[in-house]
Amino acid sequence: MIQSFDRAMAIATALSSDEHRKWWTINDLAKECQLPVSTIYRLLYTLMKHGLVEQDAATKQYTLGIKWMEFGLRVLDRIDYRKVIKPMIEELAREVNESVYFSQPSGLESIVVERVDSQHNIRIYDQLGLRIPMHIGAANKVVLAHMPVEEARQTVVQLVDEEQVPAFMEKLQEIRAAGHAVSFAERTENTASVAAPVIDYNQKVIGALSIGIVTYDLREERLQYLIERVKDVAHKTSQRLGGLSKA
Repeated sequence: MIQSFDRAMAIATALSSDEHRKWWTINDLAKECQLPVSTIYRLLYTLMKHGLVEQDAATKQYTLGIKWMEFGLRVLDRIDYRKVIKPMIEELAREVNESVYFSQPSGLESIVVERVDSQHNIRIYDQLGLRIPMHIGAANKVVLAHMPVEEARQTVVQLVDEEQVPAFMEKLQEIRAAGHAVSFAERTENTASVAAPVIDYNQKVIGALSIGIVTYDLREERLQYLIERVKDVAHKTSQRLGGLSKA
């Protein structure tokens, strides 16, 4: 299997090796890769099945498939937003002196992908890579609230009891209208979280910025301050990603 993968990558490398040449014959590929034509043909068949190689019906020549561009754009999106988001949450964490997170939805869960810890001796500590069911926590609820309604509903119905779905969806509408979510002790006692959505250039919610708080001395004015700060920084982050108007 490893040998087949290496050979398939040799074909892909050959097809992308000359910027002035788009199409290759099977004989040219066999010569370039130093492999039998029969082997090249078998590998090309598999690569075409997955959209990684395309064949011109008239000339029977081959070129790279558009699937590579899809992969590249996805990677680019991930790299770009991480570069934007990381300094934003670092600045927010310094300003509010609390732990700040960026989490992303992944199916029925979210994943904590960025974190800056508070300098407090007592603080919330959620590990990078932590998976949290999408119906739990401020960050997840604010993401659900900013998804298309039917998409959010399809997630919710798989996570909460049927009789709870209408109230949960109504709560998501309230969160969307407010532009933020707040949760108390949903995963850990004596903690709270405030969160706001991050929107990308496709006007799609890609995750949420959240502040984790220990609540033993939390006052209402402090809570409101944290809400305003997380909303402001999430909005600025979305602007930098091309997701929201600066007007």
